[in-house]
Amino acid sequence: MDDLTLVRDHTIYACVMGSRAFGLATEASDTDRRGVFLAPTPLFWRFEKPPTHVEGPREEEFSWELERFCELALRANPNILECLHSPLVERLTPAGEELLSLRGAFLSRRAHTSFGRYAASQHGRLLADVRTHGAPRWKHAMHLLRLLISCRDLLRTGRLTIGAGPDREGLLAVKRGERTWEEVDAWMARLVQETDTALTTTALPAEPDLPRVADYLHRTRRASAARYSG
Repeated sequence: MDDLTLVRDHTIYACVMGSRAFGLATEASDTDRRGVFLAPTPLFWRFEKPPTHVEGPREEEFSWELERFCELALRANPNILECLHSPLVERLTPAGEELLSLRGAFLSRRAHTSFGRYAASQHGRLLADVRTHGAPRWKHAMHLLRLLISCRDLLRTGRLTIGAGPDREGLLAVKRGERTWEEVDAWMARLVQETDTALTTTALPAEPDLPRVADYLHRTRRASAARYSG
């Protein structure tokens, strides 16, 4: 079974991400698709294991095998957690529905570290652009601001919201280059401080609910084994 067949025939959850999911799309925005496929369990009984991820078959499409997706979600990978909360779902099987029901099991204070590290890396790239070109890539600056807002609000409320919401117009103004870098950088610094403060009072657990996720993965693998081996 080739990689693209796994995506076409065994996807349990597929959604649209990026600007369209964040409510920040323009006419020129791409459609970024993300998905989760469940490789049939008998494929793991061979020396050559199924892929952990697959690009395609469409442009701007990327999918993870379920186990890899869960591993990354347990680590509070920002892209993975946000994928679970997209409002634009294109495909959903019963196994995918149960995966979405586990959204809360993946959320923990680990998000403060993982989102923070990603934000620091992106901020460093923006600073390099400013030094080299005199200005950042404004689209990237907008998305970093949105990520910081999302992390702050996750720690404050215990819920992950990826839509821009009331900050939409301000974020789009950044994308259009209508704010100075100094203003944008100060906004980022303020969000980092607010996120650190939110960590001190958050109701999120210190760790994700690993047993619950592991039970789901085990049951899903066992059901696949029965289906394809029976």
